Amino acid sequence: MVAQELEGSQRRRSDVPSNYSRLIARELGLTAKQLPLLLRGTGIGITQFLADDSLITIEQQIRILHNAMELSNQPELGLLLGKRLTPATHGTMGFVAYSSPNFLTALQAIHVYLPTRASFTELRLQEVGEHLECTLDFQEALDDNIQRCLADVMVKALFEFGEFMIGRPLHGAEIFFAHPKPEYHSIYPEFLSGRINFGCEQLKLRFPMSLCREPNASANHENYRLALQQCEVMLAQLQSDQPTYQTRLKKMMLSRPPGTLSENEAAASLFMSKRTLARKLKKECTSFREIRDEILSQQAASYLLNTQLSIEAIAALMNYHDGANFRRACKRWFGRPPEQIRISGRA
Repeated sequence: MVAQELEGSQRRRSDVPSNYSRLIARELGLTAKQLPLLLRGTGIGITQFLADDSLITIEQQIRILHNAMELSNQPELGLLLGKRLTPATHGTMGFVAYSSPNFLTALQAIHVYLPTRASFTELRLQEVGEHLECTLDFQEALDDNIQRCLADVMVKALFEFGEFMIGRPLHGAEIFFAHPKPEYHSIYPEFLSGRINFGCEQLKLRFPMSLCREPNASANHENYRLALQQCEVMLAQLQSDQPTYQTRLKKMMLSRPPGTLSENEAAASLFMSKRTLARKLKKECTSFREIRDEILSQQAASYLLNTQLSIEAIAALMNYHDGANFRRACKRWFGRPPEQIRISGRA
């Protein structure tokens, strides 16, 4: 049976980013030595699985979900995974959606870019009266447990987008799950706002159009555009590098808002302890702080020299609490304040 599945998976194109499966491993609290349990029956090696840019097939992703549900013994795993999804998890799609002017255009971006992240899932949008209906279809034959798990993941992920952008729970929303009411139905309100229905004809979300058109309360759209462009350039520069730990760490930092990746989070993403990560970086003659300062100083220099943004706007974009903290960081990196950097670079 496994051999037949692997033979079939080899005929399919690998187009699902493996970072979703690494997120599953972190949710389960697996160590590097325990990863084979999650990868059982997939034919995926540990090295391939841990590679930042690796892709897996749809069948392999489904098998990993099967294994995860068996390992976790938590039927509500889909809700837990959906809660873990962040903009960085979704790559460019996440940045584009989060920088959209409102939830409606974010959903339209997800509709367009979702095939680049989960090719077996389709999101359809339709305006019906004063509501926007979002229908989710899975283009693969799935057993009931996997279909329920994926439905929980996708719905929670979409709610994470909406609540982040609007800045409050989506109480006006309504959810229509195709699966019957599960045993853990009582915990759904802890993860999802709005009215929840089970045993419906199809998986669907319904949002008031007034809510969908509310301005994005969480982002400066021009700043996000600049940040996305800069990160894409810097990531491209890393593509030809050897897969050292410092290169992998730089890629992680560039895939998140500036300065937000902690050393503990980085170590967990690499399935090792903070101490082990520090030891490996020391062998490469660097440290977490040195790498973070290198990334932040490069980003700061680019904003100062290539944009008209104010010092305060750059500080906010780089997640500094105020301009004074950013100025102190610039003096530490460059030996002079940001105003002098900007003037000398344009002289």
